Amino acid sequence: MQEVRQRAAPLVRLVRRHREPVVLQALRSAAAASLAYVVALRLSPEALPLTAPLTALLVVQVTLYATLTNGVRRVTAVVAGVVVAIVFSLLVGLTWWSLGLLIVASLGVGHLVRVDEYVPEVAISAMLVLGVTTVGDTAWARVVETLIGAGVGLGCNLLLPPPVWVEEAGESIEGLARRLRQLMLRIGEEAAGRTPAEQAAARLHEARRLDHDIVEVDAALRQAEESLRLNPRVREGLLHRVVLRTGLDTLEICTVVLRVLARSLTDLAKEREPHPLFPPATGEVVEQVLSEMADAVVSFAVLVTTHVSLNADAAEARLTAELRQAATTRDKLAQLLLEQLQHDARQWQLHGAVLTEVNRILDELDTEHRSQRLLEELDRNSREQRERRPWLYRLRRRLRAPGRLRRKRSEAGRRAE
Repeated sequence: MQEVRQRAAPLVRLVRRHREPVVLQALRSAAAASLAYVVALRLSPEALPLTAPLTALLVVQVTLYATLTNGVRRVTAVVAGVVVAIVFSLLVGLTWWSLGLLIVASLGVGHLVRVDEYVPEVAISAMLVLGVTTVGDTAWARVVETLIGAGVGLGCNLLLPPPVWVEEAGESIEGLARRLRQLMLRIGEEAAGRTPAEQAAARLHEARRLDHDIVEVDAALRQAEESLRLNPRVREGLLHRVVLRTGLDTLEICTVVLRVLARSLTDLAKEREPHPLFPPATGEVVEQVLSEMADAVVSFAVLVTTHVSLNADAAEARLTAELRQAATTRDKLAQLLLEQLQHDARQWQLHGAVLTEVNRILDELDTEHRSQRLLEELDRNSREQRERRPWLYRLRRRLRAPGRLRRKRSEAGRRAE
């Protein structure tokens, strides 16, 4: 019995993960390829119509938005690659030199049919299909199989929408915020003591490396944004996209400001070496304010990635309280730096820079600033949609007009009563 459980453990884990986007995408791909193969068995004269599931597998990888906006170009690229492969299978077959000619011809055809970013896919499809189109008499059956696979792939994308990658994007944003928090805590701890210039420079390099993390998070967010577009399983997709995008923008700005802060502390360490960066009392307050800002950064990320209104309210209340406390500590730090300036005016520019950078991070995390940014981004997106697709905007207004008219009549009736 124990052995059976051990063998079944991978299957149990797969069932538990059935809602994860990676698993959903794998199941969609397998279902589309299998269905395309079944249909091709009935409609194609080939005994093994493998081109149909191959094409379906290529097409079903696209998100629903990409299917509707770029699907024609992608299918055109696949069909063009299949046609090129068919011609080569009729004329020369598959050899090492014909493979090179196939790639050159496929790329040229891709530019001729204007498939834009899918030009390499023409060559990829041609190479993949050439391996299964070695029989010249039935080569044109591959075109039918390709159309079957493309139709099944597009149908699966419409009937079974691709997975939504919002949760993965949210985890990436929270991961970035936590790495930002850890770096803030280390900088604060070192600022409270005697920090060698080499150690301060090491923190500066860590802050610079966060740029690579932002690039990875941005890629995850772009995937999530595309999965939200025109997806019938998602309500208020535009709001989700704007919330996540503005949240990442804020964290990116905080990362840049933290890098500048690390540079200011590095310069200060060089100026004051071998003495501490700040007097003991001031150093403790610097450590405290950076610790409070670090907690606020994580709370901001949690707020951005929370979709349930009750949890969002709790996250916003926690962020507001943490920012209020950090602002109080910031004011205390400003007073201490002012008193220090009256006794010793050396390095006053660097002390002022540290205070300015703290202010910038607090301002970026401010909830009112975030709300204003959200409204501006929503207005901008709505304006761009109206300008890009005015017919769709007019159609939506017409569809909403009866509902507005009924509400007005209902309100007028209540007033009359």
